[in-house]
Amino acid sequence: MPRRWRFVVRERLDNEGRVLRPLDEDGVAALIPRLRAEEIESLAIGFLHAYVNPAHEQRAREIIGSIWPELPVSLSSEVAPEMREWERFSTAAANAYVQPLIARYLTALAEGLAGLGLTAPLFLMLSGGGLTTLETARRFPIRLVESGPAGGAIFAAALAEAQGARAVVSFDMGGTTAKICLIDDFTPQTARRFEVARVGRFKKGSGLPLRIPVIEMVEIGAGGGSIARVDALGRIQVGPESAGADPGPACYGRGGEAPTVTDANLLLGRYEAARFAGGRLPLDEARARAAIGRAIAGPLALPLEAAALGIVEIVDEAMANAALRHAVESGKDLASRTLIAFGGGGPVHAARLAAKLGIRRVLVPAGAGVGSAIGFLAAPIAYEVVQSHYQRLSAWNAAAARAVLAAMTAEAERVIGAVPGLGPLSRELRAFARYVGQGHEVAVPLPASFGPDWGSEALRAAFEAAYRAAYGRTVPGSDIEVLSYALRLSSAAPPWRAGEAQPGDPLPRTKRLVLDPASGAWQETAIVPRAGLGLDEAVVGPAIITEAETSTLVPSGWRCRRLAGDVLELIRLEDGP
Repeated sequence: MPRRWRFVVRERLDNEGRVLRPLDEDGVAALIPRLRAEEIESLAIGFLHAYVNPAHEQRAREIIGSIWPELPVSLSSEVAPEMREWERFSTAAANAYVQPLIARYLTALAEGLAGLGLTAPLFLMLSGGGLTTLETARRFPIRLVESGPAGGAIFAAALAEAQGARAVVSFDMGGTTAKICLIDDFTPQTARRFEVARVGRFKKGSGLPLRIPVIEMVEIGAGGGSIARVDALGRIQVGPESAGADPGPACYGRGGEAPTVTDANLLLGRYEAARFAGGRLPLDEARARAAIGRAIAGPLALPLEAAALGIVEIVDEAMANAALRHAVESGKDLASRTLIAFGGGGPVHAARLAAKLGIRRVLVPAGAGVGSAIGFLAAPIAYEVVQSHYQRLSAWNAAAARAVLAAMTAEAERVIGAVPGLGPLSRELRAFARYVGQGHEVAVPLPASFGPDWGSEALRAAFEAAYRAAYGRTVPGSDIEVLSYALRLSSAAPPWRAGEAQPGDPLPRTKRLVLDPASGAWQETAIVPRAGLGLDEAVVGPAIITEAETSTLVPSGWRCRRLAGDVLELIRLEDGP
């Protein structure tokens, strides 16, 4: 953003919201000609300590609205009412940046659907995993960031509950990226901080921080379209650059010349060229060979198949390392979890990724290629309110905390109450607290019945339990400070509808040679159409389960079984079939 688009007015609040300097209302009005001269389309307003007292921000909006009512205005005290002004201001600015475009798009979408005679209510997925109304999305479009991957996490959580898997890691691999999310007790792990526009793509700390509720995922540049190259040290590198869908991998035959993960999988025998995407997109193996030979095999003096295997092994290792680091940072174990794989590329890489992580069980649901879209259908109507409110437990003020929680509840009920017929709502409440002197807080789950009269000692016990779970110990004798609260109201999630086997005449089972990633040897591999796999029928690897949207690789030492609900279960065998 050019510096000339940053404007200053005189005002100041202290950290408790008391007015130190009144808002210069004439100064606010005087900015409008300058805004018009710069052809500004949207405005973000952010004042120090507005999260405690939003009066100055609200008054500035009133003044601007009285003169220029059509100008969209985002207030930091509404978009991200939390302390730490850098994150609050950047979130407000990002909301203002996308608001005109998203508002126009959503308005056109609603009008277009109405013109088609569609009268059903329209909801949009939020990054926190809930659905919201069109009006809320127009006000806070920044909360739509990463809503697609959030749908995938909801999809995995619903499948986990249907299968009774309480400890899960979801693995969503598409054309450009791979997303990994930890799910415990059928609930995806969440966070309140997210980065966009990273200078170093996928490099934490290099982007613009946003303070919004999000489903927490680790994301790396490892998808079917990720481009492979040889770096200056003679190493194979994959991603984060991607060939995308257009022109796409070299084997698509649409003009792409760079070798990609899809090209490598094709040369390893994991895809049948004539039946890729159900036969709608036949692959050109000659182009894949030429691309990998030119960019990888030639420069490294490797056989073509070794170069292709190197590409997929680099990708699998990168995903495994990212998953391990994410688990360690979260204080979670991976080996005891079930891996749920979806996305177009997830089932192809799932077993190898699981083996690297020490995971023995993999689930591949029906509709894996469009898992995020299915997840939207399993999401509840929900809204989350976050509000900073500083208190130390040694000086606990029940009345002040009661007022904050009441205001948060009223805001959440106002937003979610706009949707008729939701029935009873569930209430989730968390406090964010830390020991005095620390720089970062931990999330403290509180019972739904929590109120400020629930004593400070009980809050201390809840904090210490959360702190111990994250760090393995507590700090006896230290005072605790609560920085903020998060309240989420949600409707009941729609009932999960398990997939069903589609009747029809499945393709015949065949065999072909596929390169085994563990041994590096070609193996005769059974090719089994998913539609022809009977309920509870087991297939011992090496095998590939094929369908229109994806392929599931079952390596040697693994067994695949089709469960009720049309779910493929892969089990790593330790002592033979």
